[in-house]
Amino acid sequence: MIERLVDAGAPVDTCCRILGVTRQSYYKHKRTPRTPRQLRREWLTGLIREVHVASRGTYGYRRIHAELTMAMGIQVCQRTVSVLMTQAGIYGLPGPARVKRLRGVVTADDLVNRKFHRIRPNELWVTDITQHRTREGWLYCAAVLDAHSRRIVGWSIDSRQDSTLVVNALDMAIRNRRPEPGGIVHADHGTQFTSWVFGEKIRSAGLLPSFGTVGDGLDNAMMESFWSSMQIELLNRKKWKTRVELANAIFDYIEIFHNRQRRHSALGYRTPIEYELRSANDPIPAVS
Repeated sequence: MIERLVDAGAPVDTCCRILGVTRQSYYKHKRTPRTPRQLRREWLTGLIREVHVASRGTYGYRRIHAELTMAMGIQVCQRTVSVLMTQAGIYGLPGPARVKRLRGVVTADDLVNRKFHRIRPNELWVTDITQHRTREGWLYCAAVLDAHSRRIVGWSIDSRQDSTLVVNALDMAIRNRRPEPGGIVHADHGTQFTSWVFGEKIRSAGLLPSFGTVGDGLDNAMMESFWSSMQIELLNRKKWKTRVELANAIFDYIEIFHNRQRRHSALGYRTPIEYELRSANDPIPAVS
């Protein structure tokens, strides 16, 4: 600590007095050669800081550990990463608070029943809308997420929250992925998703509509989880001046950070695109 303060230009006497350390003890410690263990921990701390900055200040110790071991090939345990981060004052963003959800009444078929795991791409897409305020007014974003890889395969941004917003996001997903008939598109009972034009878009692509229980966010928990992460890691971190500024930031978060860089614990700490490429090369288990 004293060495960092001195390197920053603070007087040695002042640092020692504030921290309750004598000058003799400080210089004795400074003359003592560092052990290999100390040098390794300093080196690891530097790498941890670089990974944390590259994650836009969002990663906690688990994802940083995954980046060090899986991407860099460094052998280190999670506890060591956690301790070094605490000592260096490096912290990830806190996760979303757990909110008790109210259960509603089923008004349409739910083809998912909270079972989001899929072994192939395009078997299940989940979709929803989020909103955030700028100084110019509200901005709305609709997104379509592939449950297999957590990859955002379609999205749309607009200043109005109407059926066009969700249809454009679904249209982008269909054009990008070319899904085979029989896949499921799961949403809540918002008026945009229950509109005729959205349902017709689903049916014309050979897909099946699915709706969760009214008023129960757990029925679309995978999409809610994505919005919570984006809220914490992007939207709530600054005040947004214009809709264009926020729209550009959302594009960057989805296409660059979330799909290509962000490591997901549910995917074995791989990125969505990395997970898709890996699973494409794995044999599909036979159904008995």
